[in-house]
Amino acid sequence: MPDITTLILDDHAWFRRRFAALDELQARAGTDPRELARVWDPLAARLDVHAVAEERIFYPQLLARGEDPREETVDAIGDHNEIRDGIAQAQRSPVGSRGWWDGVWNARRANDEHMGEEENEGLANFRLHVAPELRESLGARFAEFMDAHPDPGDLAGLDGPDGTDLDPEDYVEARLDQPDQAGRGLGIGHLRGQSQ
Repeated sequence: MPDITTLILDDHAWFRRRFAALDELQARAGTDPRELARVWDPLAARLDVHAVAEERIFYPQLLARGEDPREETVDAIGDHNEIRDGIAQAQRSPVGSRGWWDGVWNARRANDEHMGEEENEGLANFRLHVAPELRESLGARFAEFMDAHPDPGDLAGLDGPDGTDLDPEDYVEARLDQPDQAGRGLGIGHLRGQSQ
């Protein structure tokens, strides 16, 4: 099983390819809105579910085990909110309209910034400070979550983050108040505190 950092990077690569496909469609005059929706709808859904998976699985662990992860996590949760806001903006307009494209590109800009920061900060921090066995265990949990929730509508009623905007400071404070909460239920309690 790949570790969680690899799975997150794989999703990032997929996001970049999907946005590139939208670039291609935008460059063609008269693109059918159904063709745009075939690219955008799964992309928007996965962006949202990916953010929730990170909020439920990755960031609590980073806060518990990373080196000075508070600012990275606050920034990441804020980025997730901006991505969701762009998706919501696009959903309020007809596919292919100016308002729709504005929402798509707002989500893209926020996601591009988020991925770059996460790859250079949070993921790198996690690889340096978390044992490979824990990263693999979390990878299994991340993959299971993504498979179980292919659509943001599947997130309703979950405990914890559910695809709605979160207050970044409240998110961090709640997890710092209960640092062991991140590892519960993962079958990895014996790995707590281990690093490479």
